[in-house]
Amino acid sequence: MTEQELRALVRNAIAKHAVARADSHPAPTTVARLHPSHALVALPAGADSGDGVCIIEPAVACNHCGYCKSVGH
Repeated sequence: MTEQELRALVRNAIAKHAVARADSHPAPTTVARLHPSHALVALPAGADSGDGVCIIEPAVACNHCGYCKSVGH
């Protein structure tokens, strides 16, 4: 068996293993997106008044991170 054939064999084995694992276990990012702690809530009318201050920390400017809209952990 040549080195190229061995490398191809290993690549195929890894690819088959990855596909089998993906079928039996959802990706962590998929699970995270489905978790209720990653939901976003709507802000009350006027909360984003455009004055540029953070709702959570009014001493700093809003950088639109979305933390005030997140349910969190």
